[in-house]
Amino acid sequence: MNERQQLINMLTGVQSSKRSYYTELKKMVTELKKKNMQLEIINDITKSFNINMSMDDMLKNTFDKLKEIFPLARISLSLYEQEQLILTNVYPAHALYFPVGFVLPKERSLYWKAIQSLEKIFYEVQKEPAFIETTVYEALGIQSVLFIPLMRKTQVIGVLSIGSKEIVAYDEADLSFFQQFGDQLAVCIENARLYNEVLTSKKEWEETFRAVSEMIFVVDLDGNILRYNDAVKTFFSDVQQTNICQLLGIEPSESPIIENIETKKPVHRHLHIQQRVCELHSYPVWNEQQKMYAVIMYINDITERLQIEAQLVQSGKLAAIGEMAAGIAHELNNPLTAILGNTQLLLRTMKDERSYKLLSDIYSCGKRCKTIIQNLLTFSRQDEYMFEECSINEAVEQVLGFIGDQIQKQNITIQKQLDDSLELIEGNIQQIGQIILNLLINAKDALEEIEDEKKTITIETKLVTEAEKRWVVLCVKDNGKGISEQHLQEIFHPFFTTKRPGKGTGLGLSVSLGIAQAHGGTIEVSSELGEGSEFRLKLPAKEERRG
Repeated sequence: MNERQQLINMLTGVQSSKRSYYTELKKMVTELKKKNMQLEIINDITKSFNINMSMDDMLKNTFDKLKEIFPLARISLSLYEQEQLILTNVYPAHALYFPVGFVLPKERSLYWKAIQSLEKIFYEVQKEPAFIETTVYEALGIQSVLFIPLMRKTQVIGVLSIGSKEIVAYDEADLSFFQQFGDQLAVCIENARLYNEVLTSKKEWEETFRAVSEMIFVVDLDGNILRYNDAVKTFFSDVQQTNICQLLGIEPSESPIIENIETKKPVHRHLHIQQRVCELHSYPVWNEQQKMYAVIMYINDITERLQIEAQLVQSGKLAAIGEMAAGIAHELNNPLTAILGNTQLLLRTMKDERSYKLLSDIYSCGKRCKTIIQNLLTFSRQDEYMFEECSINEAVEQVLGFIGDQIQKQNITIQKQLDDSLELIEGNIQQIGQIILNLLINAKDALEEIEDEKKTITIETKLVTEAEKRWVVLCVKDNGKGISEQHLQEIFHPFFTTKRPGKGTGLGLSVSLGIAQAHGGTIEVSSELGEGSEFRLKLPAKEERRG
């Protein structure tokens, strides 16, 4: 019975149909596996290609997967930049012939032919070197190469070449796959390029943001600090506060952010921060809907600049005083010389005691006028900034010589306690005199605002040793109105003054402190409201300054 069934199957061709069916089924499964692998390759390129993966790794992954369905021996990538075609990647590494970075010439080049035609090119390596790549492929044992131009929209960005050591018969489905593969690879390369451009731009912006020497804050509308640069850490040492008002030491009601929100415009202010004068610029930041969501604050420490400007202003004033003094001296010296000369002649012949006394008074007053003019000329000679040995006591006497009488005429008593054994200092006597003048004028102004009958200014010089260092100290003390603790920290800031308008510019103490520091010294102050103030000019003794 079994033999009979077999005979029937053979006569009817059933067995033959089964073999054909299994053959076709096996072929179909192979094609499906190939299609699945192709889809997997394209999917992997989309998923695995990211900015952290190098192009060499990308080509390796692609090569390993393609090799499962195609007999590949080499894969390379050349990118088109600035009208040049540059070899950028080759895998495997031993398949490298031209060095990476090699610029492919346009003449007789298969790469350039693919770019110019915008079509895929399949090339069987010929013995005759019709193209410059032929020598390369012969040396590497490559028999056939597929060139795929990489397109992004309508722009060519490069060429992908796939080489094999045998002549591969690619059908239409294979070529269609390679086209899809090339398109997807082009998208990934372009996206990576754009991302790297953004990343580079972001990095450059961040480096610039950090490197700017002025302080920069990014602050939200509630004053919370979102970001700041390195200059902030340098100025504040430890940025603990997270709110800009707390950090700057201002009241929330005085925050520039409020003015930004109300005016929708930039805000400019001067602030005193940590005993420094700072310039603040606050700029509103807008989103795409033109709604303000943050503020950029730019803060610059302008203390030194203001001190220099103050010194320039003061120098300009002194230059004007010098010119005026020179004119006064020229106009007064001649009549004073005649007065003094004639008085001396009369004194020689005068025998009447009463007339002699009157002439002596005239002569003394003339000498005093001449001394005042000389002191004024000496003090205003600010262009002579040479440092030399000088006496602080002498500087005191020079200043009192032309301002002492004016102070005493306002019912102010000047008490001098000058140490005659005081050591010399190394400095400029005119500049030291400018400090003394400013301190005396401030003391006089403080005394003018009280009604006490006993108005006193005490000028004292002494030698002090602190931390094994010797200082020549000048103290100017008054019993005037004093300075509040709030203002005590700000009196040395340029343009800060508590005097009424027209009475002071706020430059005197700032300039004086700058001069003292230039001499290696400083100015200290102690005051109590309603009791008076004491300013101490401390300058290193000559030996200390040399040391």
